[in-house]
Order: sequence, then structure tokens, then C-alpha cells
Amino acid sequence: MEVRLSPDQEAFIRRAIESGRFHRTEDAIQEALSLWEERERRRTEILAAAGTAEASLARGEGRVLTQQSMRELADEVKQRGQARLASEPESRR
Repeated sequence: MEVRLSPDQEAFIRRAIESGRFHRTEDAIQEALSLWEERERRRTEILAAAGTAEASLARGEGRVLTQQSMRELADEVKQRGQARLASEPESRR
């Protein structure tokens, strides 16, 4: 496979090699592809979560949020987090 990079991209890779960040151009390209793959995995997870949320809303499982309900929700999350921390062994904290 042949890939053409812009002059700016080539200079960016060259600087990374000169600084010791990478040894070869191929290493920089592999790193870029790994980051892209990870971003696509996260994107897929977000889209799946959004689909789950939409299905939940369609079933009427959502709730209306007001300033008061947001405060209550924040307090609830805080209490659950504190309870979880309190239940963990001291060595894990």
C-alpha cells in the first residue's frame, strides 16, 4: 500500500523521529493507526450506549430533569460513591 502524506505531515513525522519519539516513519504511522482504531472503538461504544439510551426512552424509562432533580441526582450519586468507598478495604484506596 502506498500512502501520500502532505508536506506538513512528513515534517511532523520527521521531527518526531529526530526527537527520538520514533525510530522509523513506519513506527509513527503504526502509532497513528492504533490511536485511530482506539478512537473508533470508543465511538462504537458511545453509539451503542446512545442506542441503548434511546431504546430506554422509547420504553418510557426516562425522567424529566429539573434543577431540583439534578441536585437530587447529584446527591444520590455522591452518596453511592461514598458508600462504595467506605465498603472498600483500606489497602485499595
